[in-house]
Amino acid sequence: MKKFTFKGVLDGFRQTVQPQAIRQEHEIQETLKAENFAVRKTFRHGFPYSPTAFAFDPVQKLLAIGDKAGNLRILGRPGVDAYVKHEGESACAVILAEFIVNDGALVTVTADDTLHLWSIRQKVPVVVQSLKFQRERVTCIHLPVQSKWLYVGTEKGNIHVVNIDTFALSGYVINWNKAIEVVRATHPGAVIALCDNPLDANKLLMGYESGLLVLWDLKGKFAEIRWQAAEPVKSIAWHYEGKYFVSSHTDGTICSWPTRPTPKPQSLVCPHAKTNKDGALEKCKAIYKVDLKATVTGETYTIFSGGMPTDKGSKSNCITVMVGKTTTVLEMEHAVVDFIILCEKPWTCETQEPYAIAVLLQYDLVLIDLLTSGFPCFESPYPMDLHESPVTCCTYLTDCPSDLVPALYSIGRTTTSKKNAFSEREWPISGGEWSPASCSYSEIVITGHQDGSLKFWDSGAGSLQVLYKFKTAKFFEKPKNITHSSDNNIEFPFAIQIIYLCSESRRLCVAGSMGQVMLFKFRKVETHSSIFVLEIPIFSDYFDDIYGTSPEFDFTPHQVQKSESSDSDKADAAINVKSGPLRIPPGFHPQLFCFTFGPNKKLVQVTSLAVNSSYGLMAYGTEYGLVVIDIIQKNYLLSVACPDLYGGQDPYSRTPKSPKRLESKDEQSRSPSSDQATDAGYFNCLYVILRKLFEKLDGSFSRSRSSSMSSIDMSSTESVTCLAFMESFAKLKDVFSLVPTLWIGTSFGSVLTLLFNIPERDVRSLQPISITLNGKPILRLKGSITSMSFLDSFGAIIPSSYEPWRNDSKDTKDNDCSLQLSPTRTPTTANTTSNTSGGNVSSSASSSGISGSVSTGLDTIADRQFVVVASDKQTKVFDIVNQCCVNRIHLSEMDFAVKAETISMKGGTCLVTYLSNGHLLVHSLPSLKLLLDADFLPLMDLSFQTKCKQGIVDPMLSIWGQQIIVHEDTTQISKIFCFSNKGHGLYMASPTEIQKFTISAEFCQFITEMLGSLFTVREMPEQPKESFFKGLFGGGTKSIDREELFGEQSGKANRSVAKHIPGPTLDQLGQRASTAASEISRAHQLAMERGEKLNLLEERAERMANQAQDFSGTAHQLMLRYKDKKWYQL
Repeated sequence: MKKFTFKGVLDGFRQTVQPQAIRQEHEIQETLKAENFAVRKTFRHGFPYSPTAFAFDPVQKLLAIGDKAGNLRILGRPGVDAYVKHEGESACAVILAEFIVNDGALVTVTADDTLHLWSIRQKVPVVVQSLKFQRERVTCIHLPVQSKWLYVGTEKGNIHVVNIDTFALSGYVINWNKAIEVVRATHPGAVIALCDNPLDANKLLMGYESGLLVLWDLKGKFAEIRWQAAEPVKSIAWHYEGKYFVSSHTDGTICSWPTRPTPKPQSLVCPHAKTNKDGALEKCKAIYKVDLKATVTGETYTIFSGGMPTDKGSKSNCITVMVGKTTTVLEMEHAVVDFIILCEKPWTCETQEPYAIAVLLQYDLVLIDLLTSGFPCFESPYPMDLHESPVTCCTYLTDCPSDLVPALYSIGRTTTSKKNAFSEREWPISGGEWSPASCSYSEIVITGHQDGSLKFWDSGAGSLQVLYKFKTAKFFEKPKNITHSSDNNIEFPFAIQIIYLCSESRRLCVAGSMGQVMLFKFRKVETHSSIFVLEIPIFSDYFDDIYGTSPEFDFTPHQVQKSESSDSDKADAAINVKSGPLRIPPGFHPQLFCFTFGPNKKLVQVTSLAVNSSYGLMAYGTEYGLVVIDIIQKNYLLSVACPDLYGGQDPYSRTPKSPKRLESKDEQSRSPSSDQATDAGYFNCLYVILRKLFEKLDGSFSRSRSSSMSSIDMSSTESVTCLAFMESFAKLKDVFSLVPTLWIGTSFGSVLTLLFNIPERDVRSLQPISITLNGKPILRLKGSITSMSFLDSFGAIIPSSYEPWRNDSKDTKDNDCSLQLSPTRTPTTANTTSNTSGGNVSSSASSSGISGSVSTGLDTIADRQFVVVASDKQTKVFDIVNQCCVNRIHLSEMDFAVKAETISMKGGTCLVTYLSNGHLLVHSLPSLKLLLDADFLPLMDLSFQTKCKQGIVDPMLSIWGQQIIVHEDTTQISKIFCFSNKGHGLYMASPTEIQKFTISAEFCQFITEMLGSLFTVREMPEQPKESFFKGLFGGGTKSIDREELFGEQSGKANRSVAKHIPGPTLDQLGQRASTAASEISRAHQLAMERGEKLNLLEERAERMANQAQDFSGTAHQLMLRYKDKKWYQL
């Protein structure tokens, strides 16, 4: 009898079951480790925001600019650009700056009355030491050339002396009560200006706010001469001969004073004052600064800022150059902050040969050529025009096609005409050294601006150079009835909000502030063509209960009769596209413009964009719903509101639809393509208005920012915040059918999909595309969806398919393949909360015809596919085939994600997230293991981008810095904060500056090689020698021993006046010095011991040598003794 076993029964069952394909799953090996990551800010580009201080080194030819936030930029030749910031209590406005000429050092004064000594002998400047004044406010400083004693003027009218080497205060003090006359009963005011006599270093000229001018004898410690001006003093300047000086005043006058006592100035002029009818001079504005420079030919340049008439029609932002009897007024675009005359020689006691004027404006840096007639400006090599129009959004692309940068550069060079007004001489700021050390990949930054312009920048090699720029506003008619309003969208209708560039197909999609979506295609030749316009309405019965109906709100099908814009296309839009053929220069040419209308014929805001050139599709999400466009046939396939995306499987309870809607209107609202994709009754489901969704078990749809904002507003509506095209699996556990899919993320945390059936290429322009709405959310997260990306079975990012760019400039069939289809209308409503799904398009070519299961990446996708979905509160990794969540992470209740993006780096993939608490997180994929958590940037540093000024929701929480920035603000901030592949990123650090950073530890080590060197060894020009006759008759230069005058013999300074603060560098140097000293002492001791041992060894060797010699002699004697004897005689 056969033995019965359970094993046999199981084997029998196995034999009866039909074998199925077993999918081999393997664990993904993640290559990225924590040691691969480190955070560092790399390069800063643009113009310093709100500059406050200006300095120039005439020998090193370096320029320093300080701003109100405590930032310091040092500029040299192109590529030499250093950025540092004052830290701690001194992180405030830089009010004064002065170079120690040709010494590799810079002195700055911050608003907290602290002097800082910076060393610029290394690539990154560092603070060596500081001196904080505790009782007096610093108002001016002066450092004579090749002197180590710094004069410091204060608000109380006193002048202190500081040793630059030790940063110690001298005992020598010039008190205000010693400077004034004994009979004077009033305080002279703050010290406005200080400068020593060019020919007599013993004489120091002091200018006080009240108009008092004092020539102080340093050795004698008394006021040699006093002058009293009628108006308050703004600045003073010596003539190089030292016989007279000039002063500028608040009434627009310049006074000349001789070096002898006189009650009135030698001359008084008001350069820009005109005589009125009464014979009196017109009132003028203050002359803020005046300076005198002379040439060898005997010409004296008198240059000043301000002094224009006060009448309304006069120019205010001007620099005036007076040479002899010639006066030239140079009008500036912005307010003048300061100016410096650049001279060939640094010594003030000789003709200095001025060759240029560096003018620091409120929003620009201008250099004026003094050696060319007409005083033209130099063309700046720095990207100082980044903020020519305020930046509203930006995109950062790394590792883009190698031919894209040259293509953009060649187009930009041909379309941009060089202005003849620029000087032909070289840029005079030529300090430092820099050798380009570019990476093996190209980098492009695209900035969108408030005036509708886009600029493409080459950001490789640590620089930022403009490649190409164009304005979208030129395709529109000038807006009518646009007035200043609190609504930025109305005031700036062309402002760029979202940028999406497919770098492989060179298709550019842009969304504007009035809801306009513009699709461009790159061409190398000029064309004359019209712009195709689509007007797409969105409406739904769901809106009737929220917005009501308007008598004039009557959406009727709009038949597009032509492929170009016409007067009938303009409707009642606030902006209208220009009609007729337009001349379009080489570059990005408009292919299709779309306008979407919502309830009450309101232009809707675009919240997300996605383009797939391989499918020939463009999709954009709005604050109300979703629109899908066929960019080949130039018609829209779908215009649907967010509630309609769910069909009958809507997980939210919404208010029932209004019974007003007629069936005929429902039929009119559908597009031909959407009818093929959905059932007739698909949109006949009931909709109910959004109810409270903060549930204890699943708060997936809360847009919370803190505990007090944990529930959704009843009036809030759902919007499409993220879109991504991808070929993914259509059914559960179906690993053999990959179909073109559009993944949709909403503000309520839902993730849905649309499936497309795309005809073959040969009939693509004729046959329609069918769409399938899945309805049921594939995934639900807490918060608003911000990004989606896809991974293959190896954990690598799946590249989106694309159509490679080809030069089709000779092909004019592009405008002939469009069909004349009627616009459809469907609905949506929601608050705008958006991010683009990404601007980085990877490689992978598409097949000639994409239909059904045709794919472009089957070899890498294999049989597994993951989608990484990030919201502002959660991140989930979802297995598409098995329809299950693999990993997830939750943010704390008080924090939210401002920006999240999946990037590739060092052969691995990771998720980078910038949080509201200022931290930067890096998680490996797909395990979501935390690799980096670094305190990076406080969110409040980006508050200049906020639109909602009433951002404080909970006053108590605002005390701890919470809820100051609300959801609408973070949406705008996310548009100027970018992550990119290779571990790079950037953000707008101020309205005028871009700050780049990296999270790659390898690049952090490489970055030093890319920085330029600020300090170079240069020979100091020889001081002019005194002529025989000047020395004989006492007219030559008189020197002074400042060390004897201000040194130890002057006594000890009052400790309560200023406090010395050693910099971190000094402490490090001290530790290094002590360590080095101990090492040297130890080495010396070891050398001594080794020497003693060598001496002993030498003595022993000598003794052994003597003994060997004695033994040799004895042996020789013994040999001679027995040499002649026979053996038997021994």
